[in-house]
Amino acid sequence: KQWYQRRVAITAGMTKGTGSFGKRHNKSHTLCIRCGKSSYHIQKKRCSQCAYPAAKCRSFNWSVKGKRRKTTGTGRMKNLKIVHRRFRNGFQTGVAKPNKKVTSS
Repeated sequence: KQWYQRRVAITAGMTKGTGSFGKRHNKSHTLCIRCGKSSYHIQKKRCSQCAYPAAKCRSFNWSVKGKRRKTTGTGRMKNLKIVHRRFRNGFQTGVAKPNKKVTSS
């Protein structure tokens, strides 16, 4: 009887650990083409990280760190860094500035 109780305890209570890890060979998520993370659910056809194919990127106010990771300035900023430089120079148009006349007094 003691042997039977041990066997029931092993089969009933230890099912989430080592034995279950051997059965993991199917991938539910693959790479997302928008955010690049392995968060695109193959069956749902939706990314859990950025909510692709939704038009707006997934972002919530309850996750301040998550917003910080994905905000402007964390990537290349291919266009915005050029705009920032042009802003500092006053959005020059390529036309030479007129000479300022010096008044002598």
